[in-house]
Amino acid sequence: MKLTRLSDIRRKELRRAAFAVLQREGVAGATLEKVAAEAGASKGIVLHYFRNKQELFEHAMREANTALRDAVVARLKHARTPRERLEAIIKGNFEPAFYRPSICHAWLSLCAEVPRDAKLARIQEVIHARMNSNLMSALKGMVATDEAADIALGVTSLIDGLWLRLGLQKRGISGEQAIQQVKDFVAGRLAIASGRAAARREIAAS
Repeated sequence: MKLTRLSDIRRKELRRAAFAVLQREGVAGATLEKVAAEAGASKGIVLHYFRNKQELFEHAMREANTALRDAVVARLKHARTPRERLEAIIKGNFEPAFYRPSICHAWLSLCAEVPRDAKLARIQEVIHARMNSNLMSALKGMVATDEAADIALGVTSLIDGLWLRLGLQKRGISGEQAIQQVKDFVAGRLAIASGRAAARREIAAS
């Protein structure tokens, strides 16, 4: 059995504490002192494991992203068809444990730093690349590759936008509403793709 090192446990605790502080304070209001207090540690302990505030928050973003990724993967394990895989990806991105205003606030705060922080930008690129890969894997079994790419872009943009709305509005869109918005978009695009395919077959047969 693989043993977990004490240092790994401590780093994980600090990453989670940092994300909790980000949810309340945002990047501008979050400090190493507040993270230390959240974790029940000293600022010196925080700096022992992370060089500075920037590095700590980068790791906090990775921690949160890993949790959301695992939620999607858990749903995908039970999906058997392309449509079920697509639905698993959509629902996984609006898990009640993550799709909450406080987490949206933390995510928005970190995203605001992306233009100035190459490492945060890279993390965001990885998030979008993984989502696109998952969506393409499902959609390629349903539509042509070029249409799949276009639908995947629309789904990703819509998910980002719905998270943004939840973070910016006091009465944001609920998880159920968000899921339905994305499902309706996909259903509409698949219907259009199906109509185009039928038209092409009709032309070829004539």
